[in-house]
Amino acid sequence: MENSLFKKVKIAIDYWYIPLILGILFVGIGIWSFITPLAAYLTLTFLFSVSFLVSGIFEIVFALSNRKKIDHWGWTLASGIVGFVVGILLVSNPLISITLLPLYVGFVVLFRSVMAIIIAFNLKSYSVPDWKNLLFLGILGTIFSFLLLWNPIFAGLSLVYWTAFAFIAIGIFYIYFSFKLKKIHDMH
Repeated sequence: MENSLFKKVKIAIDYWYIPLILGILFVGIGIWSFITPLAAYLTLTFLFSVSFLVSGIFEIVFALSNRKKIDHWGWTLASGIVGFVVGILLVSNPLISITLLPLYVGFVVLFRSVMAIIIAFNLKSYSVPDWKNLLFLGILGTIFSFLLLWNPIFAGLSLVYWTAFAFIAIGIFYIYFSFKLKKIHDMH
C-alpha cells in the first residue's frame, strides 16, 4: 500500500515548483533578517500581531458562512473570536507582541521542522536516495526551534538571527525537496 503523501504527490506533481518558490522566499527572508536585524524583529512582531487578527476574521467568516453545512461550527467560530480578540490585544499593545514573538516563532519553526522530518522519512519509503539530507535539515530546524523555546528571554534580538538560521534551513529544505519532486515529475 502506497503511503498517502505520495498519492497526493503524484496527483499534484505538476506543481513541483511551489516548494521551490517557498524555499527561495524563506531563504530570502533569512538573508534579509541577517542584514537588517532590528527592522526584521519589528516586522516579525507586527506580522505576528496582524496574523492573529486576520486569521480570526477569516475563521469567523468561515464559521458563519458554513454554519448550516458543518457540524460543530461553533468551535470554529469560538476559535475565530479568540484569535480576533488576541489580535486586537497584540496590535494595541506591541510590547506584548515583542515579548511573545520568540515563543510563537519557536513553535512555528518546530512545527515546520517536524513536518520536514516526516517528509524526509516519507521520501525514504519512496526510495528517494538523498532523503538523509532532508532529514538533517529538518533536525537542524528542530534544534533552532528548541533554542528559541528553551530561553525566550535570551532570544532578544538574537531571535532574529536564530529565526534567520531557521528560515534559511527550512528554505534550503523546500528548495531541495522541489528538485526531488521535479525528478519524480520527469519520471512520469
